[in-house]
Amino acid sequence: MQHASNFTFRLAAPHDAHTIRAIEFEAGQRFASVGLTGIADAPPMELELVNRKIDAQQIVVAVDADETCVGFVMFEPQPAHFYVQELDVLTSHAGRRIGAALIEQVAQLARAQQITQLTLSTFREVPWNAPYYRRLGFRDIEETDLDVVLIARRDAHIARGLDESKRVFMRRDLE
Repeated sequence: MQHASNFTFRLAAPHDAHTIRAIEFEAGQRFASVGLTGIADAPPMELELVNRKIDAQQIVVAVDADETCVGFVMFEPQPAHFYVQELDVLTSHAGRRIGAALIEQVAQLARAQQITQLTLSTFREVPWNAPYYRRLGFRDIEETDLDVVLIARRDAHIARGLDESKRVFMRRDLE
């Protein structure tokens, strides 16, 4: 079994856009197993959005020895933190620490800009969501500690129909 050390990480390039969408769609299928069929049935991100994020250098991909994309992390730089928008790895490559390595790539990019925190929002009970991120050093953010940026993001989630009662914001401090 290959571990993260057998993969390379780079900023996504325009030719990765369709693969990123395919990985997102495939990874979303897992949510059917925990009753979140709305996510499993959702179409992947719009191609235009993926291209915009690639142009902004806000997607890092994991590629195997054949230069095949097997996972990605999409993030958004904020003044005080980098917000991890999405992390997906092909289920065929799960359990190889690729997700953890992708998060570490974002942490390195954040540190390079003197940003000392990563944040994200995820499902509280889904095993590969909040429990996974806790193992990667993320901690829950109490509702009363959400800043205006995260409150706005939560409001946008609610407007999109996400059940925020099942979700949690998390942060990881970077040394």
